[in-house]
Amino acid sequence: MVPEARAQFLSTWSEAQYAALLDRLHTYLGAKIEFRISETPCFFPSSLMHQLVGNAHELLDQLLDNTKYRRAADAVVPDRFRLAHGEDLPTCVQVDFGLVRQPDGSVEGRLVELQAFPSLYGFQALLAAETTSGHVSADGPVHHCFLDGLDWDGYRELMRRVLVGPHDPSEVVLMEIQPERQKTRPDFIVTERVWGIRAVDTTAVQREGRKLFYMRDGAWTQIKRIYNRVIPDELERSGAAMPFDYRDDLDVEWIGGPDWYFRISKYSIPWLKHSWVPETHYLSEVKTMPADREEWLLKPLFSFAGGGIIFAPSDADIAAIPAQDRHLYILQRKVAFTPVIETPHGPTQAELRIMMVRDPDAVPGAPRYRAVLPLVRMGRGKMMGVDHNKGLAFVGASAALMID
Repeated sequence: MVPEARAQFLSTWSEAQYAALLDRLHTYLGAKIEFRISETPCFFPSSLMHQLVGNAHELLDQLLDNTKYRRAADAVVPDRFRLAHGEDLPTCVQVDFGLVRQPDGSVEGRLVELQAFPSLYGFQALLAAETTSGHVSADGPVHHCFLDGLDWDGYRELMRRVLVGPHDPSEVVLMEIQPERQKTRPDFIVTERVWGIRAVDTTAVQREGRKLFYMRDGAWTQIKRIYNRVIPDELERSGAAMPFDYRDDLDVEWIGGPDWYFRISKYSIPWLKHSWVPETHYLSEVKTMPADREEWLLKPLFSFAGGGIIFAPSDADIAAIPAQDRHLYILQRKVAFTPVIETPHGPTQAELRIMMVRDPDAVPGAPRYRAVLPLVRMGRGKMMGVDHNKGLAFVGASAALMID
């Protein structure tokens, strides 16, 4: 994306340098990373990142300012995932874009997905910081790895206010199903190291009346805020035990509640009007399937990490979905993302996530959210996920380094 920076990096890159990055990450974490880290950061002009951030804000505002949409989205939340005292607006929002090169040579984004759910706010900051310090020469151009004018100290303080709020960190838990077995465990470790929020299994929580408690350092400690990382479809599949019902009247605050996971999701895409949003329809509203079937994707609305996507859906694929369930799927025109990252193994695609949080200092008339950090996934497979990029080099999780 930035030829000079890319050429400089590739001219000095070595396997030893990559191994040193992995060693620094593993040393800090004291645990294995179960997902692949790419050999390279991605260099982007700040102008492109400003475009991505601006359009992420515009898409989110289209939804949150649309009363008709808000009513419709609220209706799709399953009853068991409705919180008695949830967030009036989601605290965490992720907006994912793929990159497409235009005929004039410029690069634009195309929406992949948006989701009101937490992401790797801890680990991605660690990866960005280690990439900046270990991969970029001191005599090169100035690089930025945070958004909205933030540096590491500003980011850490903002996220402390967002995640911990007015509470003691011991009173805030990151709740997950068997957190020690999740691939996102590195993020949980960083979250505890930086902000003092400990990951707690759903089964380790106990209830007394309206209050929840967990064992911390030998003492039962009241939970006053839950940083929720329990994904609803994983909860349904696993049948994991919960010591409470989401609908219960509990004396606890929520960040990343399961209700907003449904309200801002793939369900939102057909409502969006923007040149960066691919044509998308609810399957229930499609009367005649398109003739160019190979140019379309069939996606379940509420699966996580790309689960259940069907490329070029056949008549049999459509027929297999009962009519009463077709409102739970979208039919979306496929977008061919451009491989814009030059690597020793050939041009590689990059999908960028704009990680956003609700601004604790927002005032009426000002933006409600701050874009804080970009997350990058690189791939040359059919999709960006690990299963589609097995055995490949220069793919996986990466940091975005922005150059003015």
